[in-house]
Amino acid sequence: MKSKFYYDDIVRVSKSAPLELRPGAIAWVVGIFFDRIGDYIKKFPEGIVYTIEYDDGNSNEIHEDYLDAYDKCGGPGEGSGSATP
Repeated sequence: MKSKFYYDDIVRVSKSAPLELRPGAIAWVVGIFFDRIGDYIKKFPEGIVYTIEYDDGNSNEIHEDYLDAYDKCGGPGEGSGSATP
């Protein structure tokens, strides 16, 4: 399984994401779950699950279907690590 995103990539939560995931928010990838180990991760659909951190320091686990690359949204480019959205 190939990851769409990597550690420290800048992403935007898709507008179709549930409200608790903050649709439209900018975040950084801080974790990637390739393996389906543990009951919590097994609750997600098949695919990669990411841990993202928002600029306020809060974080969420989110399925890859609910993430977009920040550069596709008019930002400075994913993985730059220096952008202030």
